[in-house]
Amino acid sequence: MTLERGPRLAIDVGTVRVGLAASDPDGLVATPVETLRRDTAAAADVRRIVDEVVERGARVVYVGLPRHLSGAEGASAQAARAYAGVVARAIDPVPVHLVDERMSSVSAHRSMQQAGRPGRKQRSVVDQVAAVIILQTALDAERRAGERAGELVTA
Repeated sequence: MTLERGPRLAIDVGTVRVGLAASDPDGLVATPVETLRRDTAAAADVRRIVDEVVERGARVVYVGLPRHLSGAEGASAQAARAYAGVVARAIDPVPVHLVDERMSSVSAHRSMQQAGRPGRKQRSVVDQVAAVIILQTALDAERRAGERAGELVTA
């Protein structure tokens, strides 16, 4: 199977912030886009994601699914699933896939510490870095399998 060429987006869903990352059209490299304030009342964050999908011509959106190390799903995973459903309905027919993001936030914090970024300044970009890790993992899985990574979310 040949994957349709085009940018991909990734979302790291948090309770306060949402990180966005995007790829190049060939799906080789993930780069940070921005950190959005989570807006459960007015859904401004979802509208911004819709804008990014349209502006970039995204072919798929990956949403990180935060499982426990055991693989079990807790409250955070259920919240990510619900958020992915909202995004899927908002960007239909662009597909949304959930991808395992175990340790992406831990890896993001670690890489920022190694880069010498102080803890207080990490908050503003850690979600973007986590989204980059989620997206790069999905891109690598796409190349290995020749198909979209993760679990398709129905709109």
